[in-house]
This record gives sequence, structure tokens and C-alpha cells, in this order.
Amino acid sequence: MTITTLDTKAGMEAVLRASEADRSDVLRGVLAPMEGMFKYFPGEVDLLTMHAMSFGFPPDRLSAEIHQALELLRKNDVWVRVERAMAEALDEQLAATPGIHVPDITVLIVLGNPHDEYFMGPLRGFSGNGSSTGYISLTLWPTEENLNRIEAAAVHELNHNLRYAPGGVVWDPAKVDVGEQIISEGLADAFARQLYGHAGYTPIGLPHLHDDRVFEKVITGLKVQGMQNFTAWVHGDESAKRFGGEPVGLPTGAGYAAGNRLVDAYLETTGLTAVQALHVPSGEIIKVALGAVR
Repeated sequence: MTITTLDTKAGMEAVLRASEADRSDVLRGVLAPMEGMFKYFPGEVDLLTMHAMSFGFPPDRLSAEIHQALELLRKNDVWVRVERAMAEALDEQLAATPGIHVPDITVLIVLGNPHDEYFMGPLRGFSGNGSSTGYISLTLWPTEENLNRIEAAAVHELNHNLRYAPGGVVWDPAKVDVGEQIISEGLADAFARQLYGHAGYTPIGLPHLHDDRVFEKVITGLKVQGMQNFTAWVHGDESAKRFGGEPVGLPTGAGYAAGNRLVDAYLETTGLTAVQALHVPSGEIIKVALGAVR
């Protein structure tokens, strides 16, 4: 098992140096090691399109602020910190569950798009993806909040990778339900909090953590199946509108807030830690948690 953090610092510097005509090709080369992340997508996937959909910086609109943001990542040792955090988190997980399968993991760190109002506003300049086993992407704008919690954000995505690795929980895009995703987000936050305290909370969920109205609304959607229907229930109405989904009346990060409450209730009731609960089925967590909070 190896965790490889790509040298995207050098890669993004190469994009910045390239002529306008060559930037897209240079960026495509930077992204090429992540191609396997999209192996289950139908048809051929264009890496630049996926980069843009994941809020990545636009190679055709480079500016002084992109240069400055890259320098901030360098000054804050983001690549070193992420690699170290992943290794320490994996040690913590394996101490509790030594027999689990750990895949080789490739980690991509890229700057986000500072001109995207949704990314910089509701998403607070951060988007992570660790759901595709063997790959983790972290797209960020170097705000103080994001720089301070980069380790926690990275190990949150690592938790997803390990939960859905072979031998763990099976993610079937057609049959999986909202309950599984919000529990996975709650478990990933609990894992990050076990290592990094309050910084382990995903920021978009914090404003609604104690909002009973939001919690009860999310509970009504737990059985909704098919990941194409999840956006509003997990990320909220603004995200649903952004990606062509149907709003359901929830604020940004609602599913994260509800997932944290359910997972915390489960862990408190059972006495387990987040690392011990890595592969517990979401249905069991929800049943125990709802019995405890109602």
C-alpha cells in the first residue's frame, strides 16, 4: 500500500508558465494520474471538464491571484502536511482494524476557481472527493480556514476511501440511499475529529448542527435511492440548483449536519470510536441513533 501525493505544485507552476495556447494540454498532463478516478463513468471522460466541474482553477483566466494562491500553498507546506496526515490517520485506522484492505491511493491537490461564486461562497472555497477507491482530490482556495484544517479535510476523504474499499461497504450508485451518504459524511467527520478535534467538522455543516428542523427534514429523505438524487439532501438546495437537481428545502451542508448528529449518537450509545465503526452498515447506525435521539 502506498499513498502518493502528486507534485501538483510543480504541475501548476508549469501551467502558469505555459503559453495560453498550451495551458490546457499542460493541465491535462497534471491531471492524467487521476484518470482512474472516473473509471465507472459512462463513455470517455475529459479531465479538463471534470476539473472545471470540481471547481478547479480556469487555465484560460490565470491572474496574479492564482500565482499568489499557489505561493500560499507552498509557504504553508500543504503537500507535506497532507501526506503526513494521511500516513498518521492510516496508522490510527489500522491499529483499530488491522485486517482491512487498504488500496494504493493517489492524492491530487489543486487550486480552486476564485471566480466561482458558489465555490467561494456556500462551499467556503473547498471541495473534496474521496469516494472513488484509490483516488482523493482536494480542490481549495487558500483561505485561513482551509489552510488551518487541511489535514482534517484530507483524512475525511481518506475515511471515504477506506469505507468503500474492497471488503468494506459496497456503493452501488443505483441502489445506494441518502442514509448511506450522510452516515459516511458523519463517520468521516468523526474520524477527522478523533484526530484533529473541532477542525474535523466539515465547515458547511456546522451552521446547522443543532437545527432540529433541518435534522428532521433530512431524516425524511433517508430512503431516497440513486446517487443522482442526493445533491439537495446532502449538500443542499443551492448545490441542487447548480447541478440540475431538484431542491427539497434544505440549506447548504444539511446532510453533513444530520450525519454528524446520527453518528455521534451511535458512537455515544455503543461506546465505539470512529475508527472502530468504519464498516458498520449505515442502516444499523441510523437505527441505533434514532432510538437514542427520539
